[in-house]
Amino acid sequence: MSEQDEGYGSAVVCTEGEFVGWHHWDHDPYESRSGPFFMRREDDGSYLSAFRAEDRHMNGGGFMHGGCLLTFADFALFAIANDELKSGEHAVTMNLSGDFLGAVQSGALVEARGEVTRGGGKTIFVRGLVTGDGKPALSFTGIIRKFSKKA
Repeated sequence: MSEQDEGYGSAVVCTEGEFVGWHHWDHDPYESRSGPFFMRREDDGSYLSAFRAEDRHMNGGGFMHGGCLLTFADFALFAIANDELKSGEHAVTMNLSGDFLGAVQSGALVEARGEVTRGGGKTIFVRGLVTGDGKPALSFTGIIRKFSKKA
């Protein structure tokens, strides 16, 4: 289903389905069950994250659950900051905040784009926008902190 690829850290390339050629992290059980979520580098060098909304992502009202949108935003945070993170480097989300802008229906293509607003050190600041079929669903900002894994 997937294989390791250069330039995406520990992400693997998807080899089947709608997201063939896209990358995903397969070492996070929660993220894998929630998504899986995918990313690819665009021609302009930025990263696009995406997944297809399914009934299992919806809340009781029939729209995408806010927790799912924020989980995806957390994935996108690291995809957007991919070039700031060296392969094998450890990092955590220090802060993630979002504003819900609109509903996402089952079957929608959910995408996230953004930018690193400050990087270069141990702390990376990111902002982005999640859309459902091209319509704004969530604006988000986040802070990633790099750390050394202690033996």
